[in-house]
Amino acid sequence: MQQRKNEIEYKLSKLQQPILKNQFKSVEGVSTNEENNKKYIPKAISKESSGSEESIASETKDIVGSVKRFLVALYWFVYPYTMFGRTLSTISASLLAVEKLSDISSPLFFIGVLQALLPFTLMDFYVNGVNQLYDYEIDKINKPFLPLPSGAFSLTTGVVVTVSSAIMGFLASYMIGSWPLFWGLLSFFLIWSGYSIKGPFLRWKKNPLLAATCIYTTLALVFPISFFYHMKTFVLKRAVAFPKPLMFFVAFTSIYSLGIALFKDIPDIEGDKAFGIQSFSTRLGQKKVFWICVSILESAFGVAILAGLSSSLLWVKLVTGLGNAVLASILWNKAKFVDLSDKASIRSYYMLIWKLLYVAYFLTPLIR
Repeated sequence: MQQRKNEIEYKLSKLQQPILKNQFKSVEGVSTNEENNKKYIPKAISKESSGSEESIASETKDIVGSVKRFLVALYWFVYPYTMFGRTLSTISASLLAVEKLSDISSPLFFIGVLQALLPFTLMDFYVNGVNQLYDYEIDKINKPFLPLPSGAFSLTTGVVVTVSSAIMGFLASYMIGSWPLFWGLLSFFLIWSGYSIKGPFLRWKKNPLLAATCIYTTLALVFPISFFYHMKTFVLKRAVAFPKPLMFFVAFTSIYSLGIALFKDIPDIEGDKAFGIQSFSTRLGQKKVFWICVSILESAFGVAILAGLSSSLLWVKLVTGLGNAVLASILWNKAKFVDLSDKASIRSYYMLIWKLLYVAYFLTPLIR
C-alpha cells in the first residue's frame, strides 16, 4: 500500500515538472521582454530626438542660406560701386562746410553725415531698382549677371524693394527736417525716374544728351550742393555761402561725371542697338567714345591739379597736386591695355574710373 502511494506521488511530481518549467520560462520571458523594452525604448527615443535635432538644424541652415542669398542679390541690385561713390561724395561735400577743427570733433557733424546718408542710401535702392526693372529685357543681353535677369530676384521682389525704398527715403527725409536734403532727394528721385521709366517724354536714357545730363546733374550739382548746404545751414547753423572749395568740387565733378556718363554705355552697345537705345557709343563707335572719355577724365584731374596749386598752403599744393597727378597717370596707363572687344576688360576699366573718383573725393576737401 505504501509502495503504491509512493508511485502515485512520483508520477504526479513528473507531471508537475514540465508545467512548472513552462511557467518559469513564461515568467522569464516576461522579465526578459520587459528588460528588452527598457533597453530599447530609450534607444528609440534617442533616435527620434536625434532626427528632430537634425531636421531643425537643416531648416535653420536653409533659412540662413536663403537670407544670405537675398542679401547678396540685394547688394548687386543696388550697384554697390555707385552707392559707395555717393557715400564718399556725402562725406567729402560735408567736409567742405567745415571751417575749423572743432566742427569735425563735434558729434553734430557725424550726426549730420548720417542724416544725409540714410535717405539717399534708401533712394539709391529706388534709383537702381527702377532702372533694372525697366531694363529687364535689355539686361538679359548686356548684364545677365544682375539679380533680375539671373533669376536671383523675381520681378515682384524687385518692385517691392524699389517702391518701399522710395517711400522710406522720403519718410526719413521728412523726419530729419532738412530742406537741403529734401530738395536734393526729390531732385534725385525725379531725375532718375525720368531717366528709366517708359512713358510720354520720359525714358531719357534713349537720348544720349539727356542721359549724360542726368548723370552730370546728379553727381555735379544735386549731391555736392545738397550735402554741403545740409551741413552748413541745417547742422552747423551758418549762413548760406558758395565758397571756393565748393566751386572747385562742382567744377571737378562736372567734368568727371561727363566722362562717366559717356563711358557707362560702351560695354552695353550690343543690347542698346537691339532695343533702339541711341547712346554715343552706338552712334560714334566704341573706340572713338572710349578715347573721348579718357581725355575728359584726364582734363578733370588737370583742373584738380590747378586748383590744388592755387592754394596758399604748401602742404595742400603738394598733397593735392601730386595726388591728382598720380591718379591721372594711372588712368592713362591703364587705358592703353583695354581690349574694347572684351566686355570684362571694359567693365574693369569702368570700375577703375570709379575707384579713382573715390580717391579724389578724399583729396578735394583739402583744397582751401
